[in-house]
Amino acid sequence: MRYHYEKPDISVPMYGETYYCEHHPVYFVCTLYKMGDVGLAVIQQKYRIDTKSTWWTRIDPELRNELYLHPGFLEYFKKMAGPCKNGCYPTVTIRQIMWALKMKPLKREPWETCFDHCPI
Repeated sequence: MRYHYEKPDISVPMYGETYYCEHHPVYFVCTLYKMGDVGLAVIQQKYRIDTKSTWWTRIDPELRNELYLHPGFLEYFKKMAGPCKNGCYPTVTIRQIMWALKMKPLKREPWETCFDHCPI
């Protein structure tokens, strides 16, 4: 049995949208799930080998459908989502939402920053 999440061979993201937030101190772009006037932003950390730098951005396309179609997503969304304030929606990391939904986690990399117990 696989312990970590494995990317599918083919993925066409149908849910979530790319959202640009110029006012957030942590990220500039995220994946936004929105229902009516409330939304939930999800971010993922990336790493650039040549400069050894990290940044927070939208989640991988293959994860967009997996999250939205998960049976527990709607309940989690209702709990965590909120209205837009100053151009930003409530935000969680991909690890936070995968853990909450009891999905197989992404493999943790040594360069990753953790926001597991605080609001973003």
